[in-house]
Amino acid sequence: MRKYWMAVLAIVVVGAGAAVGLLTRHRASSGPTAATTSTSAAPVANAPLTGLPDPSGLSATRPALTVKIENTPDALPQWGVESADVVYEEIVNGGITRLAAVFNSHAPAKIGPVRSVRPTDTQIVFPLGGIFAYSGGAAYAVASISTAPVKLVDESAAGTAMFRDPTRVAPHNLYAIGPKLFAFGGSPVPPPALFNYRSVTSSPSTKGQLKVDSFVVPFPSIYPVTWTWNATTTSWDRTLFGQPDVTGTGVRESPKNVVVMFVNYVNGIGTMASYANLQGSGTADVFTNGHEIAGTWSRGPSKSDVVTYRDAKGQPILMTPGQTWVELLNVGAPLSVTTTK
Repeated sequence: MRKYWMAVLAIVVVGAGAAVGLLTRHRASSGPTAATTSTSAAPVANAPLTGLPDPSGLSATRPALTVKIENTPDALPQWGVESADVVYEEIVNGGITRLAAVFNSHAPAKIGPVRSVRPTDTQIVFPLGGIFAYSGGAAYAVASISTAPVKLVDESAAGTAMFRDPTRVAPHNLYAIGPKLFAFGGSPVPPPALFNYRSVTSSPSTKGQLKVDSFVVPFPSIYPVTWTWNATTTSWDRTLFGQPDVTGTGVRESPKNVVVMFVNYVNGIGTMASYANLQGSGTADVFTNGHEIAGTWSRGPSKSDVVTYRDAKGQPILMTPGQTWVELLNVGAPLSVTTTK
């Protein structure tokens, strides 16, 4: 049974009675399908990983392409992340974080900086299949990803699908070319859906949900991430290293959904052999449409099963169509949420 503690740290009265509160969560550990509701008389299929209508049909003709991307200050600005369908943020050795960006709807011409594989990536891509692009890695990490049903493309095998930018310092200067990576093939086509989405035309239900101004995902060291609700774009603005997370194309990273999964890092946090265990079940907080939905995640027993997210009543959580970030936060870490009522 999951445990859920909530402590109200501060409440400030704003304007005509709107209350702003800071909450701290300590969460302990305890194949959805995408909606394809037609939005017109002529049905348009939805992209499997975003739930958005895809009139081009390209998402149905491609596998998933997962690219491992560096997330240190030396890596900035990152390229192509804003065009990913799904982004996973994980803790790796040394307590730093890395991204695993999953592409299907779009194929950016520049993605990166591309960096090495970690054992958590095997857990992420096993249900997705497709292509996994990376720069290399330690023997134990390469052995781990080799067990996943993916087509592996590292720097040595990428050919012209990856390049080094001579204006940047190695190893922070390796980039991938999306269309050329998709040419390597991979299956299944299309990839399986990872989330349940509401229709783009439906009004989301917010009954029983907390209205959220911002929240902080406390990754170790200098890597905590702040997400702030942007009512104009109806998305979550990302702040990293104390500054707006702006990509190489000048776009603020601002997904429609942020999922905080509380997971057990096997072998400890930040060790060489550490990895996030995504099998089994645990607690999760889903931030969508300016609100927080507290719930659970579960996956199994097969590694090929996708994670299912359910609310407190056991019902599937419906995401807002668009990009989703999944934050793989260690069990017991305090999630700070600033709410407005």
